[in-house]
Amino acid sequence: MSGVPFEKPLPHIGLADWFAKQWDIQQTNDTRSSDAFKLRQEARLLRNETNIKTNWDTYHNNVRLGDRVTELDRWKEMLEACLQRIDEEVKLLKDEKFETEKEIERLAVAAAVVAECISMRDNRQGGELTYDEGDTELKKEICVLESAKKMLMERCQAVWEKINKLNEVRFKLNLDINDKHEAIEIDKDQLTLDKNCANISFKTKPCRRVVKSSVSYETWLEHSRHVKLLADNELADTLKLREALFVVRERAKNDMLAQRDRVDFILRKRIYQTQKARNEIEWQQFKMRDEMEKIEKEIRTLQDALEAKFDALKLAETRLQNRTLRPGFEMARDEVEHGLKEEVFQLKQTMKDLNDKMMCAKATYNALEDQQVIIDRELENKNQSLMTDIRCLDLRAPLKEGNFAGPQTQTDRNIQLTRMEKEIPAT
Repeated sequence: MSGVPFEKPLPHIGLADWFAKQWDIQQTNDTRSSDAFKLRQEARLLRNETNIKTNWDTYHNNVRLGDRVTELDRWKEMLEACLQRIDEEVKLLKDEKFETEKEIERLAVAAAVVAECISMRDNRQGGELTYDEGDTELKKEICVLESAKKMLMERCQAVWEKINKLNEVRFKLNLDINDKHEAIEIDKDQLTLDKNCANISFKTKPCRRVVKSSVSYETWLEHSRHVKLLADNELADTLKLREALFVVRERAKNDMLAQRDRVDFILRKRIYQTQKARNEIEWQQFKMRDEMEKIEKEIRTLQDALEAKFDALKLAETRLQNRTLRPGFEMARDEVEHGLKEEVFQLKQTMKDLNDKMMCAKATYNALEDQQVIIDRELENKNQSLMTDIRCLDLRAPLKEGNFAGPQTQTDRNIQLTRMEKEIPAT
């Protein structure tokens, strides 16, 4: 009697295939788990890197904005300083122009007085109606007054033109300062924004959109420099122009005084010029000696600096020589070798520059020493000339009476000779 099978009529697999299938599932699960783990690690790494890059990009742009604000503020301060100088120079030029115009009026009155004097002298009769020194000096004074008047009018015209140019530059400065102030406020507002602000949004093609009026940074920098240079160029000669107005006015006064008392004026003028030249030479002598001491000290300093470079050169060359002992493929021309060679080259160039500069300093010292001898001899000549002119003026003292009388005391005389009236405070 045979047994009845109770298994289902389905295909069965062998035990070996079952184990193989289990191993395949296990391997697949391990692979999928490994891939998932690797993906999670890569995703976390990407998140961290992108967060860090985003934070650093934001930080760098904040720094750039801050630097830009600082740069704009610095330029604005420089332009404001130029604007303030222009305002001051315009005021000073107007004052000088007003004083010069008053001087022109005074010259016109003086010329009328001189012309009246000539007319009165023409009333002489007989043999007294001669062309004497009085006529010559009066006519010369007319020429001097007319020449001074013409020169003052030309200077006034130059000042008027300079004031107009300064006003044009002031307008440009005001416009540029206002633009920079507005740009600073805009950039400061951008610094206050962050990713949590409510007033930020996506924009349409922000990187592709270029404003038609935008310029490059180099163009902006060149424009700022041009505006400042324009202001500096216009301010460069304003002091000379004001001084020229003052000099012309004083020259006109001195010319009138010279015609009124020609000989004494020439002596006083010569004393003033000689004393001014002597003071200048004394100052040059003091500066020359001080400069010689500085040059001598600099020569010693250059010598010490040159000697200090010897040890550094020895060190670099020794390192290069010792590194030639490296074995095999270690004998590579690496960054160290390039750096040492560059150091040797720079040290030799530095030593050459120091030596050249020291030779130049010695030559300068010799030239200063030679000039010092010339200055000493010139100063001696100036002192002798000054004392001679003062003695000449003293010999002419009895000629000064009434309105032509000189200073009452020796102190007042010295003050007048040295032109120190404006330096001494009023009592």
